[in-house]
Amino acid sequence: MISLSRIDSRLIHGQVIEAWLPFLKIDRVVVADETAAHDDLARVAYEMAVPPEVEVVLAPVDKLDFRALAADKVRTLVLFRDVKAAVAAREHGLPDGTLNLGNVHAGPGRVAVSRSVFLDDADQQALWQLARGGMNVQVQAVPTEASQALPQ
Repeated sequence: MISLSRIDSRLIHGQVIEAWLPFLKIDRVVVADETAAHDDLARVAYEMAVPPEVEVVLAPVDKLDFRALAADKVRTLVLFRDVKAAVAAREHGLPDGTLNLGNVHAGPGRVAVSRSVFLDDADQQALWQLARGGMNVQVQAVPTEASQALPQ
């Protein structure tokens, strides 16, 4: 089952490991990212970073079977590096559920929607499209922080 889908430019890092994994009782982390999937050093680092009982899967978005991930009984956290990857996942079968915006780096043309999430117009439009399509898009860095809806 997909417990949570999260957009986080840093993918697996302290907030994910120390806050989200125990809060959601995650058994599997899926990093849906083309670059990470082909980076052996990143693979080893991510596998070493998470608790040994947590499975780590790195794969490009178009190689993942999101329906199968949602249907099995393994509590899964799906991580995307950016909004574009989450949109692609939705096109490849990511089911309705919560899409958490955790960390999206600042950059040219991006505005702050929280302390750790910066979106440009294209990202905002894409996220609104996902929300209209059935995704519950929320901004929340860690589970102890109050979640907020995607700003209009």
